[in-house]
Amino acid sequence: MRSDCRVDPVAASRCDRRVVVALVQATLACLAFTGASAQRPPPPPFTVAPLSAPARLNSSAAQLTVEGDRMILSWIERGDHHATLKFAERTPAGWSDARVVIESEALVVNAADVPSVRLLPDGTLAAHWTEENRRNSEAGTLRLAWSGNGGRTWTPPVTVHDDRTQTQHAFASIVPAADGGTRLLWLDGRTTNPDAKAPRQAGNMALRARLFDKAGKPGPEAIVDDRVCECCPIAAAPTRDGVVAAFRDRSDEEVRDVFVTRFAGGRWSTPASVSRDGWTIDACPVNGPSIAARDTQVVVAWFTGAGGQGRSFAAFSRDGGRTFGEPVRIDDASSTGHVQVAWIDERSAAVSWIEFAGASQFRARRVDTRGRRSAPVTIASGVGTQTPRLASARGELVFAWAEATQGTQRVRTARASLP
Repeated sequence: MRSDCRVDPVAASRCDRRVVVALVQATLACLAFTGASAQRPPPPPFTVAPLSAPARLNSSAAQLTVEGDRMILSWIERGDHHATLKFAERTPAGWSDARVVIESEALVVNAADVPSVRLLPDGTLAAHWTEENRRNSEAGTLRLAWSGNGGRTWTPPVTVHDDRTQTQHAFASIVPAADGGTRLLWLDGRTTNPDAKAPRQAGNMALRARLFDKAGKPGPEAIVDDRVCECCPIAAAPTRDGVVAAFRDRSDEEVRDVFVTRFAGGRWSTPASVSRDGWTIDACPVNGPSIAARDTQVVVAWFTGAGGQGRSFAAFSRDGGRTFGEPVRIDDASSTGHVQVAWIDERSAAVSWIEFAGASQFRARRVDTRGRRSAPVTIASGVGTQTPRLASARGELVFAWAEATQGTQRVRTARASLP
């Protein structure tokens, strides 16, 4: 906290005794006020307990989504020659039985590009995933399907993008549209050259968006930003004033700070930075932001390596993501990022990150809109490079991550009751 209570000893020596006494009294009063502010109790922490997960061995790519008070966990399970995208819903008794969205040899499985299954406000389920379209390459086709019966059956999947180039189409985020449709944002590499030998010759990755109506009919594609980080996951959330999306931008000078854009009045706003970190890096850090919205309140969490030190931050907005307050440092020592954020109530949010303290630790804490932080809680250790997940609904926080078990991985979950 900055204090404007200062006494200049040189000037004080020129004053008479009464002035000196007055200055000292003012200083003591100011310091007492500052001390009282600093002694305000931080937001309370939460107590984490195990929550049995429905995922089997060889599972990874966990994702959590929330609509209202309903929460969905999705993940991928690997077989000998195929992979299966599954999901389950959180219930008062635990997770529901797992259901299958898609089983395919072409399903892309990696730590960063994670599929999702999301409830829409009318009860429809929407699911997205990426399929390979070129062997030994990052090229992929982004697919989307819906279910109107709780995931027992799914519509034939549609390709989200119009082009058929063998380039990257991935890192999608689903968000409900105001008219009942489904809006997607994704990283699109149709103008890139995957075979380029130099980064400067590879072209630009773009952030694109598209609306599918309630019948699944696609609208026109929109270019939200024509030059973004190549493989940092994006995040989007609906507010009362429209959708807000957060992503890692990429300037011509290779500055890769986190930006936001809003969909309002039928168009995407000019992207604006959440914080001018000035992180200049010649390669994608594979470390995207997270966003959560509550009415017109928005919170964004992100990682930066600016200054040669890994740090994680969060910033709050009261006006639907148009402006943000000062960033709040989230980690305690040396963060590797992979952040997640979820609102707890109108004054505080839970933020998670990976902290490196001898081993990678999945940690979380509560942060309020005044910048005060609770004590951190360690959820799990040895989580590797996969982004753990965090979501809130029905008065609880839920955590999901991939745990290394006997030479393989398995998705685990935990919960914390909220006061």
